[in-house]
Amino acid sequence: MALLERLPSRVLTVRGWSFVLSAAVALLAAQTLGRRDLLHVGILLLALPLASLIVLRVLKPRFTVARHFHPESMEVGATTTVSLELTASVAGGARIAMEEHLPARFGDAPRFSYPAVAPTREGVSRYEYRLRCATRGVFAIGPITAEFTDPFGLVTSRHVLGGTADLVVTPAPVELLGSALSGSRGADGLASTRRQANPSDDDVMTRQYRHGDSMRRVHWPATARHSELMVRQEESVTTPQATLLMDQRHHSFSTGFGSAFDPGGTGAGLSTSATFEWAVTAVMSISAHLLERNYAVRFLDQHGAPALLRSSSAPSPSDEEHQGSGAVAGIAEGLAALELAPEGGRHTPGEQRSGSTAVRPATKDRSPRSGRPASGTSPGPSAAFGDELLDQLASTRHRGPLIAVLGVLSDQDARALASAVGYGSASYAVIVSERPAEARRQLEILRNAGWHATSASPAAALPGVWAGLDRTAADPHRDDTAGSARPIREASA
Repeated sequence: MALLERLPSRVLTVRGWSFVLSAAVALLAAQTLGRRDLLHVGILLLALPLASLIVLRVLKPRFTVARHFHPESMEVGATTTVSLELTASVAGGARIAMEEHLPARFGDAPRFSYPAVAPTREGVSRYEYRLRCATRGVFAIGPITAEFTDPFGLVTSRHVLGGTADLVVTPAPVELLGSALSGSRGADGLASTRRQANPSDDDVMTRQYRHGDSMRRVHWPATARHSELMVRQEESVTTPQATLLMDQRHHSFSTGFGSAFDPGGTGAGLSTSATFEWAVTAVMSISAHLLERNYAVRFLDQHGAPALLRSSSAPSPSDEEHQGSGAVAGIAEGLAALELAPEGGRHTPGEQRSGSTAVRPATKDRSPRSGRPASGTSPGPSAAFGDELLDQLASTRHRGPLIAVLGVLSDQDARALASAVGYGSASYAVIVSERPAEARRQLEILRNAGWHATSASPAAALPGVWAGLDRTAADPHRDDTAGSARPIREASA
């Protein structure tokens, strides 16, 4: 029996091999002893596995496979239920062993047999199992490998059924406390602006009549009270806006200790690192925090393009403005497959970056008002934080806070970004680095320009970093890294 179990089982089962060996013995005995009856037995024993193999290949039933996820996408650390529905083109037959193919990080593959114990009247067999994942990404679930066996149990045949379905695992947002970023809003989450609105608005104010004002704007009750012609001067109520800027450059997040030991990142085939994963979680949390407070969030990358433009999982990759009830889910789905982007222009060996030991000489003088490079030193069209980004920010100038989640920066990057401080009602920046203490020079550049900036390591708690932005707003010269006022060695440990 031990010898039979060692024989290849991809075509013949143990019983099938026993038939073949028995047939060989019977044929050998028939040849030796000259017995015709043994010859018949040997031929029969050899013909049964061969006939079963032909029948199994020709008459194998065709299957229809339907796979559903509940919910369709799940957050990191959450659980989703996978529902399988299998229907065979030919009813009946022997039970079939099946196995669902899963990526290695999901653990052991679920095994089941067809038909189910209690199929529906239509002959549909339904199965369910649960999946949990600790990293974001888009994972291919399936196909199903089925092992068909003939009614006699002599022959086995493996076939792939159905295709694959993509399971989207989104980053899980971290709850953030309310802060000065919320701005001044009413109880309904709306902010007032000085732009004139339609006369139908309820928040009507009046002023003295000026030459050229339409008589339709005359406010007669106020005119009677003041004994002079008064007209409506309305303040509109509008949705508050915020601009979220995310650095996605490969070299900004691929330096430091963590990247050397985490080159694969999530294990979902994404180009990422520990610092970039922290930045993705930060962006997800800040987006959810703002959207839940009725903000319209404008999401851009370091070049001013839509931040989710390169994400294969984004439902609308070209959208840069996100607002409404489904905006949080849309951003989360887009961040699921977002990865680091290689940049055409690499930093020179003499350039200084936070988290790097390279040093570059200081750049030439820049305009003290705008912070942009002087003539002849402006970055090229593909430069990060350049004119393309500033042009995009100009369309929403002073309409809300500007929040930047960044990787390691060079002095040139910091000076270019510093010029964008005037485009937001308030500007906040978080530099993510394996060694946040080395970002002091870049933080000083940003703070001197008016940014409320801090640095953090991948081990830092995001709520503390978020609260630290308020502390830097109150004290711009505060030495605050990793979102804490403690010494740097303790905060980044």
